[in-house]
Amino acid sequence: MAEQAAAPADYFDTLYGAEVTVLGIGNVILSDEGFGVRVAEYLDAHYDFPENVQVLDGGTLGIELTQYITGTKKLLILDSINAGAEPGTRFRFTDDDVLAHFQEKISAHEIGIQDLLALLEVTGRKIDHVTVLGAQPYSLEAGVALTEGMQRLVPAIAEEALTVLKGWGVEPKKKTTPEALDFSIVAEETNRGI
Repeated sequence: MAEQAAAPADYFDTLYGAEVTVLGIGNVILSDEGFGVRVAEYLDAHYDFPENVQVLDGGTLGIELTQYITGTKKLLILDSINAGAEPGTRFRFTDDDVLAHFQEKISAHEIGIQDLLALLEVTGRKIDHVTVLGAQPYSLEAGVALTEGMQRLVPAIAEEALTVLKGWGVEPKKKTTPEALDFSIVAEETNRGI
């Protein structure tokens, strides 16, 4: 019987995870629910990031993101935050307040992110710094386009994201020619992933 190769001493160390991760989450087929993904797309289209930074479209995934997040030391989550506030209200949660925020949520992707953060904590891989930026949606109706109100917030939340990243020592460079964006389609329609 052939001998199998030994498994790595620590399986989690073989997973890919940039030092800094910008993670857009949300369901892009429910209008403003996809806001976080759209902000991530905006950042990716307008800025070049250092090699130690990854910008991800997490969509509605949760625990499935483990392989991409494990090893990250600083995580910036971009999301549509339905807190019952006035539409367009902006939110920011940091570190311990992040888990408290996600514990109160019931959407599938928010529960998934809560599970992901909890898994990393119990396996001794807690992310040192986590920030969530988002805004209260205007609409959660079916449709891939953001409402006009949320579209106007994309650059503002992107600027706030850049401020967080600069505080973490990340200095993205603005592209001389930004990529064209169309917030009325899903990335799969153009075969373009973040």
